[in-house]
Amino acid sequence: MWLDDWLDLAFGSACVGCGRAGRLLCPDCRETLPLAARPVRPEPCPDGLAPAFAAADYADPVRRMILLHKERRAFGLAGPLGQALALPVLAGLTPSARTVLVPVPSRPGVVRARGHDPMLRITRVAARTLRGGGADVLVSTLLRQRDVVADQAGLTATERAANLAGRMAARASRLRGLARSGVPLTVVVCDDVITTGSTAREAQRALEAVGLPVAAICCVAATRRRHLLPK
Repeated sequence: MWLDDWLDLAFGSACVGCGRAGRLLCPDCRETLPLAARPVRPEPCPDGLAPAFAAADYADPVRRMILLHKERRAFGLAGPLGQALALPVLAGLTPSARTVLVPVPSRPGVVRARGHDPMLRITRVAARTLRGGGADVLVSTLLRQRDVVADQAGLTATERAANLAGRMAARASRLRGLARSGVPLTVVVCDDVITTGSTAREAQRALEAVGLPVAAICCVAATRRRHLLPK
């Protein structure tokens, strides 16, 4: 991650929190990020959605961090975003099992256009953070987008669900690799933002269709209209 930070600095950047020239997220703003793992639930909630957790509201500066990392390749933000994701993942950990973090996949064309896979990058940071604390965690790109999916922006919850229905599938080669390990597994779906829950529910459906129950949906942020459940 030091190389990503160096590149951001070399080509000029400013803190997304206070605007101070230098790092994309200065130490002072990083210390004040409103991060705490909380259970969340979309309203209306897709039937059967696994317990969902988020580290923050989808509001600035977290919102800007997600967008800059995703769309502007601000790779220096992958560190704090991944560490934020690690907080809700802790809620899905099972001490006696290996936890498999499955990032929600982007369409191949979108990954090519962006030049990177932002969710995979963030999830890998979260896994490294958790392993540093002694957790048995790995990342697996178990899912792929099967067909072209329309842009989700502006769609209602019902339209999002219809747009995504049946569009994700598990990768057989990744499944075989997990099966060979012979270790009990806890599967956690990871995404940057939960809005209606339709994307997370489709990812969950695709995993459960091949016999992998999903213990939790973990996200960096939840949109403000989502209902934050009491701790």
